[in-house]
Amino acid sequence: MALNIDELRSLPVAEKLRLVELLWDELGAADVEIPLPDWVDKEAARRRDEMLQDPKLGLSHDEAWQRIKRRNG
Repeated sequence: MALNIDELRSLPVAEKLRLVELLWDELGAADVEIPLPDWVDKEAARRRDEMLQDPKLGLSHDEAWQRIKRRNG
């Protein structure tokens, strides 16, 4: 597959975001394991441990959805 990087760079931001959405959806629909770098697991573990030490750092499921709903009006 040939991609013209200069053409991609010249796209407006909205079109670039649309391409990212299309790629993300395609990856999500693929029935394959997506390899993640080690740092992703380490960061997830760090954040989990941080939350376990101080639960006030996070939001409950309900609080998170309330914030999303308020933001989206």
